[in-house]
Amino acid sequence: MAGTQDYGLGPFTYPRGWFLAAESKEVTNKPLAVRYFGQELVLYRGESGRVFMVDAYCPHMGTHLAKNESSYVVQDKMHVEGDNIRCPYHAWRFGPDGKCNEIPYSKAPIPAAAKIRTWKVEEKYGCVFVWHDPEGGEPDYDLPVIPQWDNPAFVRWDLDHLGELPCHPKEIIDNICDVAHLGPTHGGPCEYFHNEFDGVVARQRQGGYHRALEVGVMLETDTWYTGPGILISNFNEGNSVMFICHTPVDDGRTRAWHALLVHSGKEVSEPSDKAMQIEYQAGSLAAFAQDFDIWMNKAPCITPLAVPGDGAYGKVKTWYQQFYNPRAEAEVFQKRANGIYKIPGMPTVREDAA
Repeated sequence: MAGTQDYGLGPFTYPRGWFLAAESKEVTNKPLAVRYFGQELVLYRGESGRVFMVDAYCPHMGTHLAKNESSYVVQDKMHVEGDNIRCPYHAWRFGPDGKCNEIPYSKAPIPAAAKIRTWKVEEKYGCVFVWHDPEGGEPDYDLPVIPQWDNPAFVRWDLDHLGELPCHPKEIIDNICDVAHLGPTHGGPCEYFHNEFDGVVARQRQGGYHRALEVGVMLETDTWYTGPGILISNFNEGNSVMFICHTPVDDGRTRAWHALLVHSGKEVSEPSDKAMQIEYQAGSLAAFAQDFDIWMNKAPCITPLAVPGDGAYGKVKTWYQQFYNPRAEAEVFQKRANGIYKIPGMPTVREDAA
């Protein structure tokens, strides 16, 4: 298992960007302990319905704010109070701004140091996303837009929780340019392929006759990362939308999720269409599991032994480096990566299209 410094990505151990932290339905008024970016964290939903993420440990005596079932703070349902969270040890209460706003047994002024760090979160697509920035800055790009989510013809997903991979996310990111594995691993060798890099977006456009489909039916995908951890793929002009997210847990350890949004074939989907969506998502997951099987068991690929036909691994790394370096330097990496890159001898677009 290799860490960021082994890959030479930049000075930051964890990248700047939006990352998936939990599925919305996981986050309730019972605080949820999670670990990302090498840190213990807590997610909870306040009475307002808003989701909050805070650092896990109370500054008073280091108590974990979520990992407790026996305290009367928890048993008396005082753990989350309004949009505040209480420490289960001494019942110190922290507001949505992270500042302690009540020490129930003390009349003294609340110390200025009585605060916990809060994280910027956004809830969308049935998910809770968190913004991570080693420099502490506000988001410099938005979450991706999935217009099909609000289209009543589509059946919405429930996430597949895939657990942790013992590898650095760089191993996952490389897939965006890996044209050569699509035939041997997935059974869909490409008829056309190219990559496009533009700012924080890394895109792959490809099409091929997949062995899992009917003879003569081409699977065409438009797949892109928005930032370092959120991937969306439109299948055959957006009739299905694949969603894959990965979030660093520790350096060289990554958590992943998968889902699929599916067109019902009707103007407005019906509850009975959910079974079809579940079946289609299972098929999509089976294909993604072929990648997962590789990542679970491979050695770190610090420097690929690349040959012509492998894809633009160098450009992928350059694009990815913007997130591991100071924000002020991001444009330097973007300018070096931006552009369209093709595979020698392979068309960049479908040539038999009418």
